[in-house]
Amino acid sequence: MPLSRRAFGLTAAAFPLFAPALVRAQNAPRIEQIADGFEEPWAVGFVPSGILVTQREGQLIYLANGKRQTVKGLPEIAVNGQGGLLDVLVPRDYSQSKTIFMSYAKPQGRNEGTAVMRAEFDEATATLKNVTPIFEMRKGSGGGFHFGSRIVEARDGTLFVSIGERGNDAEAQNLRTHNGTIVRITKDGAAPKDNPFVDTWRARDDIWSYGHRNPQGMALDQNGTLWAHEHGARGGDEINRIEKGANYGWPVIAYGTEYSGEKIGEGTAKEGMQQPEHYWDPSIAPSGYMIYSGKLWPQWRGHHFVGSLKFDYIARLAGEPLNEIEQIKGPQTTRIRDIREGPDGAIWFLSVGNGALHKMTPD
Repeated sequence: MPLSRRAFGLTAAAFPLFAPALVRAQNAPRIEQIADGFEEPWAVGFVPSGILVTQREGQLIYLANGKRQTVKGLPEIAVNGQGGLLDVLVPRDYSQSKTIFMSYAKPQGRNEGTAVMRAEFDEATATLKNVTPIFEMRKGSGGGFHFGSRIVEARDGTLFVSIGERGNDAEAQNLRTHNGTIVRITKDGAAPKDNPFVDTWRARDDIWSYGHRNPQGMALDQNGTLWAHEHGARGGDEINRIEKGANYGWPVIAYGTEYSGEKIGEGTAKEGMQQPEHYWDPSIAPSGYMIYSGKLWPQWRGHHFVGSLKFDYIARLAGEPLNEIEQIKGPQTTRIRDIREGPDGAIWFLSVGNGALHKMTPD
């Protein structure tokens, strides 16, 4: 067993990762715990000087130079149920702009809704400056359910933001609201003119796709295509290739059933509604999504990695049709919330179960 080391003031031991399906002589990953002690960690991002980790309870943690700091300057955040401080995006132009984007549950009177803020990050003082809300869903609701809330930067610099249906199933088919949609906005929060519903009566200009339940993972593939996964109910977690203007069916069609065991909607297919590229039954409770570049594992180029909150593993998927071909599982993979590729090609993931950030590299 490798020797333990210290990282960011916390004991961080490195262990071989148990993954029975791997050909261990070629592919076996090694896992290193980088930091622990997080409370409901939700997302990880990389700046040149260190690492940012969001905590759902409303804190942004900065790990750099062996120190751990709580970032100052966050606005009011509605911490309610599944809502709080959620995703973080470090855009490609960060070295010049020093700007990051975060999604969060924003107070909206007695309710709350998924929102996105832009802020300049001062690394020297661990402070956010010029914090500006650029988007918030209309309309929000109470209850603390299904915020979605991943952010992905498209190749053209626009932002995709996933939004859950907030527990209001039927609203996912209503283009007048943001419930159950993926929106596409500029970095100032405007709707690009080539969005599919621009100037469409009774539809919001910023909607890109709709009919989603609770998308907690999005990623771009090597061709710049957007993919997303979402939680089903009892069965029916989905991976979808996201197309402009497309309807993904919730709650009219779905794989799986209601938690009560009752049938959902009209069945599993309907004309005009997209079929998933892959679905799980039983549900794995997916969170976090990464499509790998192949930097450290060339044989994994283009493979999809999805965390499981329910079964404590990282799913690796590939092929056409897309299939789960491996479950990377070990004592560190407890309730995976986020999974990202780091700048050097290492695979990083956040485990809610042990409140820790881990780094995976070839053994």
